[in-house]
Amino acid sequence: MLEDIPRPGIWKRFLIGSLLIVFAAAGATSVAAFHEVDKIVNKLNLGPELHLKKDSLATTDPGKPQTLMILGSDKRPKNNVEGAAGGGRSDTIMLVRLDPGKRATAIMSLPRDLKVEIPGHGTDKINAAYELGGPQLTLETVKKLTGLAINHVVNVHFNGFWRAVNAVGCVWVDVDRRYFNDSAEYSYINVQPGYQRLCGTKALQYVRFRHEDTDIVRAARQQDFLRQAKQQITASKLFDNKDRLMTIFGRNTNTDAKLRSRKEVLRLLKLTLFSATHPIQEISFRGTLGDSYVYATRAQIDQMTHEFLNVEDTPGPRGEATKKIKRPKPKQKLKVVGGLEDATGFGKDQAIQAVKSGAGTTLPALYPTLRLQGSVYAGPPRVYKLRGTDGKRYGAYRMVLQTGHAGEYYGLQGITWKNPPILEGVTETRKIGRRNYELAYDGDRLRLVAWRTPKALYWISNTLLLSLDEKQMLAIARSVRAL
Repeated sequence: MLEDIPRPGIWKRFLIGSLLIVFAAAGATSVAAFHEVDKIVNKLNLGPELHLKKDSLATTDPGKPQTLMILGSDKRPKNNVEGAAGGGRSDTIMLVRLDPGKRATAIMSLPRDLKVEIPGHGTDKINAAYELGGPQLTLETVKKLTGLAINHVVNVHFNGFWRAVNAVGCVWVDVDRRYFNDSAEYSYINVQPGYQRLCGTKALQYVRFRHEDTDIVRAARQQDFLRQAKQQITASKLFDNKDRLMTIFGRNTNTDAKLRSRKEVLRLLKLTLFSATHPIQEISFRGTLGDSYVYATRAQIDQMTHEFLNVEDTPGPRGEATKKIKRPKPKQKLKVVGGLEDATGFGKDQAIQAVKSGAGTTLPALYPTLRLQGSVYAGPPRVYKLRGTDGKRYGAYRMVLQTGHAGEYYGLQGITWKNPPILEGVTETRKIGRRNYELAYDGDRLRLVAWRTPKALYWISNTLLLSLDEKQMLAIARSVRAL
């Protein structure tokens, strides 16, 4: 896996997911009420039209799969070291495949620094196509690179994300560690670790955070946010807010002319009616990171395109964080078995700190005696209160461990709220010893191991890259004990 290849911004993917389900909700009523179709067309016409050459876009028969190209650009302050403001280069080039015959909606993003041949301009980074010839030249470049037929182009602007998050009632997020910055060079953020509800600008800050992470970790965080959002946001909630969401989408996008007609919107409505309930699956990028460019061979591009058209999952972790963290050698040598080391003393110290901060009565302070080899606790545990969806206040604490690689954090969460939304992702219950563990998977990787006690709910969270394997996750969970 590549370490520093940019992935599509979560605000764009979030709007895409919302759009698909909103289209499907409207499509369910449009058979008897064509005014729903007209309403969507009117919303899409709120933004300027994209002017593309005739016959640039492919046409398909009704009900057949379609491919959409999504473009986006972030504007940043001039003194922001992540990128200067005002440039016309695309920050995101993403392809979305709507195929009702497949088990998932496929997403494939093309890194902005990917070295390509731009028609009429020679070799350059793929995001230069937008600066040289706008959406039209970007479309031609992507078609030449992938060989894909593209049916529609949507240019997405930045402002819609926080409005869309608030429109659906915010998102409960299992935050892996503390995110903090108050420097002028980067966006301000102060998000504490632990399970919590993120709204508006705070959600935007969380998904955009990058200056202490690699782009692959940032992409994994964005994917995890989208997964939790999709898990919590019901079709009925989206249907109730579809007018507001469509207005947000319309005001923050430009579309091709074909997507502004009743006939084409109705065709897309019928397609998304069968596709919107599918999970979103992102195709992993294959390539090599150089000093200035991202390189991908013809064979690698062809393989990604094949997976995109056929929605094939890639087993294993969601990426590999190769950037290691330099730490002094430990004073004592710990026993290591299966990649885990006995760290009972360190875990017990965390539990004692949690009790001093207010845990321990209604919320017993449990701690793991095992940890991944080379891990360290990233500061004292956070003990806090949160208000659940039922309006009641609950006690909670989070212990955070960092692996030996940048951006990789896992941890233990304790909470007196017995049925938080995160458990909606549980797919299996397994009895091991005296505990019944509730397991949540992401593909072939174990993402969450939860269990209940008479007083509280506890879980072990994997890293954003899902770098701990199933045996390690279960072993850490089984090692958790009380003071």
